[in-house]
Amino acid sequence: MNTQDTPLLDIRNLSVDFHSSGKVNHAVRNVSFDIGKGETVALVGESGSGKSVTALSAVRLLPYPAASHPNGEILFKGHNVLKMTESELRNIRGDDIGMIFQEPMTSLNPLHRVEKQVGEVLKLHQGMNDAEATQRTIELLNQAGIRDPAQRIQSFPHQLSGGQRQRVMIAMSLANKPDLLIADEPTTALDVTIQAQILELLKELQNDLGMAMLLITHDLGIVRKMAERVCVMRHGAIVERGPVEQIFEDPQHDYTKHLMASEPKGRPPAPDPVAPVIMEAENVKVWFPVKRGLLKKTVDHVKAVDGLSLKLCEGQTLGVVGESGSGKTTLGLALLRLISSEGKIAYVGKRIDELRTKQMRPLRREMQIVFQDPYGSLSPRLSVSQIIEEGLIIQNPDMPYDERRERVSQAMIEVELDPATQDRYPHEFSGGQRQRIAIARAMVLGPKFVMLDEPTSALDVSVQAQIVELLRELQKSKKLAYLFISHDLRVVRALANNVIVMRSGKVVEEGTSEEIFSNPKSDYTRALIAAAFDLEASPASTGV
Repeated sequence: MNTQDTPLLDIRNLSVDFHSSGKVNHAVRNVSFDIGKGETVALVGESGSGKSVTALSAVRLLPYPAASHPNGEILFKGHNVLKMTESELRNIRGDDIGMIFQEPMTSLNPLHRVEKQVGEVLKLHQGMNDAEATQRTIELLNQAGIRDPAQRIQSFPHQLSGGQRQRVMIAMSLANKPDLLIADEPTTALDVTIQAQILELLKELQNDLGMAMLLITHDLGIVRKMAERVCVMRHGAIVERGPVEQIFEDPQHDYTKHLMASEPKGRPPAPDPVAPVIMEAENVKVWFPVKRGLLKKTVDHVKAVDGLSLKLCEGQTLGVVGESGSGKTTLGLALLRLISSEGKIAYVGKRIDELRTKQMRPLRREMQIVFQDPYGSLSPRLSVSQIIEEGLIIQNPDMPYDERRERVSQAMIEVELDPATQDRYPHEFSGGQRQRIAIARAMVLGPKFVMLDEPTSALDVSVQAQIVELLRELQKSKKLAYLFISHDLRVVRALANNVIVMRSGKVVEEGTSEEIFSNPKSDYTRALIAAAFDLEASPASTGV
C-alpha cells in the first residue's frame, strides 16, 4: 500500500458485473489498490482479465446500466466516484483525470479535424478562445512527437497513421495537465523509437506536474521502465502485487511467471534455395499529390513508396519494418493492387501491375490480408461464420451452403478455434480470438501470398507468442509466402527470413534476418534495434 496518508486514487473491494439477456458476467471481483500523487501503478494481464474495465470504472465510462458495481468504492481525492452526479463527473473527466484509450481510430471523431477535437478540450476546461486553442494544440502535438503539427491540425483521423492518431489522443489527454492519467495501452500502435520518446515525455510530465499514472499494458518492458508498483490481474481478480523489482525478480504466482516467460520464440525455417518466386517488385512508386490553391493544383508529392524492389519466395517471410509513415502498409497495399502504383509487380511470374479490377478478381483468393486491428476489421453485425465465408461466396457463388459451412469449420480448426462458436459475434471473443478469426478469413480461400499488417501489435505478450506459432505452422503446412509488416522487431526476428528497413518511403537497409539483427549497417536500423531490445542507443538519433 501507499505510504501517503491520502492516496490520489483509492479503489476498495471493487466488483463489476455485466448484465445481458438475463445472464451476469462477473468481470471484476473484489479488486483493491491505490495510487499516490506522482506515482505510477501498472495493471498487467491478458485480454479479458479486467484491466480496462477496472480503469474505465474509475471515471464511470462503462456502458451503464448494463454494467453495475455490486460492491466497492472508488475514491478520487477522497470523494467516491460511484456516487458523483453527472455534473461532478464532467468536471473531473479530462480535467483532473485524463485518459489515453487503446483504440485511437474508434476514440477520435472521424468527422472532425484534429484542431477541433483537441481544441474542444481546451475551450471546455480552460475557456480558451479559438486562436489560443489553436496555438496550444500545435504545442501539444509537437510535444507528443508529431511532425509538422501546424499542418497536421487540419487533418482528419483517417489521414493519419495509427501511431499519429495515438499521439493525438495523448495530446488530448494531457491538454489540461491532469492529476491522474489513465493510460490504456498508450504505446500499442507506436514504433519502438516513438514509444521510447512518448514514455520519456510521460515521465517528464510526471516530474513537472506531479501527475500520477494508472498504466494498463501487456508490454512488460514498459512496466519495468515506468511503474513503481504492479498489480497482476487474471479472470477479474488481482493474483499478485508488489514493487516492480520484486515482481520481476521473484514472481510468486504461476500466472505471473507465465507472463514473464511469454515472448515470441524460435527462428524462421531455413529458406529453400529452389523455392519458386511468389511476389516480385521492381522500382515500385506510390506518390500522393499535394494540391493547394483555388484550382487545387499539384504543388508537391508525398513519396510514400519511392523506388522499392523486393523478391519473396514460397514458404518464406519478408519482414518490413520502420516507423509510422515510413510506407510499410502502402507498400503492401500496392503489391496487392489495392492502390495505384508505378513500377513492375509480378505475382507467380505474371505481371499484375497493369491489370484492371475485374482482371484481378480471380487472383484475390490467392492474395489475402490480415489487418492490424481485429476490432475494426471484423463487422460487428456479422457472425463469425458469415465473416469467414464472405470470400467463399464471392469466389464460389455456386458452392452449396453445407460445403461452405464445412469449409468455415475447417478454417476455424486450423486457427485453433472451436467450430461450435461460429454463430457467435466478434464482440463475444477476446482480442486474440478475434485475430484468429481474421486469419481464418484469409486462410479459408487457400491463399499463396498473405500480407500481415501488424497482426500482433494489439495483443498480449502470451497471445502474441501463440499467434506467431500459429502463423509459423500455417506457413509450413501450406507453403505460404508472408509479407510481415511490423514495428515489433522481436516478432519480426522470430518469423522473417529476410528484412527490409523502410524510412520515408525508401529502403535504408535490407538483408537476411540474421544480418540485420546481428550486424545492422545504418544508424537508423541500429536505433530501431536498440529501442526494441533495450540496448544502449539513443532513439533520438533517428531524428524523429
